[in-house]
Amino acid sequence: MWNQQLYADAVKLLQQLIATPSFSREEQGTAQLIAAALEQQGVAYNRHLNNIWALNKHFDAAKPTVLLNSHHDTVKPNPQYTRDPFRPDVADGKLYGLGSNDAGGCLVSLVAAFLHFYNHTNLRCNLALAATAEEEISGTNGIESILSLLPPIELAIVGEPTQTQLAIAEKGLMVLDCVSHGKAGHAARNEGENAIYKAIQDISWFREYQFPEVSETLGPVKMSVTVVNTSNKAHNVVPADCSFVVDVRVTDKYTLEEVLAVIKQHVSCTVTPRSMRMRPSGIALDHPIVQAGIRMGKTWYGSPTTSDQALIPATSVKIGPGDSARSHTADEFIYLEEISQGIDTYIKLLTEIL
Repeated sequence: MWNQQLYADAVKLLQQLIATPSFSREEQGTAQLIAAALEQQGVAYNRHLNNIWALNKHFDAAKPTVLLNSHHDTVKPNPQYTRDPFRPDVADGKLYGLGSNDAGGCLVSLVAAFLHFYNHTNLRCNLALAATAEEEISGTNGIESILSLLPPIELAIVGEPTQTQLAIAEKGLMVLDCVSHGKAGHAARNEGENAIYKAIQDISWFREYQFPEVSETLGPVKMSVTVVNTSNKAHNVVPADCSFVVDVRVTDKYTLEEVLAVIKQHVSCTVTPRSMRMRPSGIALDHPIVQAGIRMGKTWYGSPTTSDQALIPATSVKIGPGDSARSHTADEFIYLEEISQGIDTYIKLLTEIL
C-alpha cells in the first residue's frame, strides 16, 4: 500500500497550483512550484522554459522508459464563476479552483506515483515525469519542446480527467483554412462570379461526406465548418472571395495526409492546413498496461478530445482522475477522493509493468 503522505502532499501541491495563475504561456509560477516540490523530496529535476521533468533515481539507459505526463497550464476562467477561481477552497469533499480538474488532479497524482517508485531499484522500466506547459493551446513550447531532451519513450501515460477509465485512442486534429475564389461584380447587374455560392457547394460537401473507414474506438472522421468570412463589406458587390475554416477530427483509420488528399480531390476551394502536428494516437487492447487496467475493472473507450497525447510519438494511453465534463466550466472542482483514487490507479497500473 502506498504512503498516505503522498496523498497529503498531492493535495497540498494542487492547492498551491490553483492559487498560482498559470494561463498558457504564463506558467512560470506553477513551474517553480512543481520544481520546488520535487526538490523537497530530493529529486533532481530539469527545466526548459516552463516544462519540468525528472527521471527515477536508478535510471538505466539500457532499459525502456515510461513517460508520465500531464500539464500545469489552464484556460482563462469562465466568466460565470461564482467563486474566486484562484482560491483552493474545500467544501463537501470537493476541492474548487481553476485547473483543479483539468488537469491539476491528474498532475499531482502522477507526481505522487513517480515519487512512490523514485527510489526503487531493479525496475523493469525507467520512469520519466514531465509536467508541461501550453497544452491548452497546443503550443510548441510545451511537451513538443522537450521530447528531444527526454530518453526514448517506450510508453506514455498521459494524465487527463477520464474518471480513471482507459482512453485507448484519441482523435487527431487538423484545422483547414479554405478559400473559394470568384470574380467581383456589381450586384445589380449580372456581373461577376459569386465566391459565396462556390463556397456553399464545398461547405455542403464537408457537411455530407462520410469517410468510408470507421474506427472501432473513435467512430467516423468528423468535419465541421466553424467560421465563414468574405473580405467584401459592400452590400452591392458580388464578392470575389469567401474564406471558411474547417475543424477535422481524424481517427486512427487515416493519417492526416490521407484525409487532406481526399478533401482536396473533392472541393474546388484552396485548402491550407494550419498544422499537421496533432495526430491520432492510441494503444492496442492487448498491451500489458491496458490488460492490467481491465483486470482492475477499468473500462476502455475512444476519446473525441485532443491532448498532448497527439504530440508524443510513442504508444500512449490517457487516464486520470476527474471528469472531462467539468473541464473549462465555472466553479471547476475535483473530489478529494478522486485524487486518492488517481494515485492508487497510477501506482497499481505501474506496478504491473515495472
